[in-house]
Amino acid sequence: MKSGCLFDIEALSRRREELIFKMQEQSFWEDLENAKKITQEEKNIENVIKEYQDLSERVEDAMMMIELSEEDESMQEDLLREVKELKKGVEAMHLRVLLSGKYDHNDVILTLKSGVGGTDAQDWTAMLLRMYTRWAEKKGYKVELVNLIEGDEAGIRDASLKIEGPYAYGYLKAEKGIHRLVRISPFNSSGKRQTSFASVEAVPMLEDDSEVVIKDDELRIDTYRSTGAGGQHVNTTDSAVRITHLPTGIVVTCQNERSQVQNKETAMKMLKAKLVEIKERLNKEKIEDITGEMKDVGWGSQIRSYVFNPYNLVKDHRTLAEDANVDSVMDGDLDLFISAYLKQNSSGSLKAE
Repeated sequence: MKSGCLFDIEALSRRREELIFKMQEQSFWEDLENAKKITQEEKNIENVIKEYQDLSERVEDAMMMIELSEEDESMQEDLLREVKELKKGVEAMHLRVLLSGKYDHNDVILTLKSGVGGTDAQDWTAMLLRMYTRWAEKKGYKVELVNLIEGDEAGIRDASLKIEGPYAYGYLKAEKGIHRLVRISPFNSSGKRQTSFASVEAVPMLEDDSEVVIKDDELRIDTYRSTGAGGQHVNTTDSAVRITHLPTGIVVTCQNERSQVQNKETAMKMLKAKLVEIKERLNKEKIEDITGEMKDVGWGSQIRSYVFNPYNLVKDHRTLAEDANVDSVMDGDLDLFISAYLKQNSSGSLKAE
């Protein structure tokens, strides 16, 4: 692997040296927020460089194995396994290179809402919640259920997950949109095929949300009794919090913290993150300029279809990536679709800023 094949490793190394020099200055910690940004950037660059170096060493070892295997055929099976693992490593590295957006390295709030399809849609939303939880756990990420509103008969109407881990938002931004399910409905006594919809929204958790100023008169704050999982306080106190941002109509809820104060604090972080994400996505100059409009959670707007009947297939309508192993996808194997999306929407290689 030559330096610069995917990104300028030398430029990244120089940038890291600059950051380390800044971190050694006596006044470094006087500006705490700026210090956090610098240390996070240095850590991210260090991880990329280490990953690159590890891959390079493994490639060199594989080259040696190739030479040795010409004389010892018993090594060829081990060599094939190593080549497959290297291919996965290079693919993961390539994805990391594509994750160079402003918030890509941040943690993420993933919100799921049931759409058209009644009870089936609510059951479908619960299936998606499990799918993303499994994906995050396989990545070694920390997963916390922030909000859960159960369905009338089964499943869930609304749920929010906070997922913490390197580049969590960068990966899961690929999942934003409407997800469509086609299957024989377990809730239909006639055994008819049912089409259901659910929306997925991903917003980055801000490392510093002090720049987002929201006036008190722009908010409506309601408290109510928790209805889902949440420990001993569920259904005993009005600890759950719903915040409505009046200028945009954006609503966020939190009920899984231990107190109303904590729920309000988390909900405000979610609101600020959502406002900033929408502002960036719509290329607006000010928070006041956004509308927060969403597509209808129904026909014709899906980004991906999951077909369980009359055949098995998961197909992404943006990238045309598809996988016939529906069970594997529902168990959290989403990297094929995430990878295809990131490659399609790549704006260039990772550069040191």
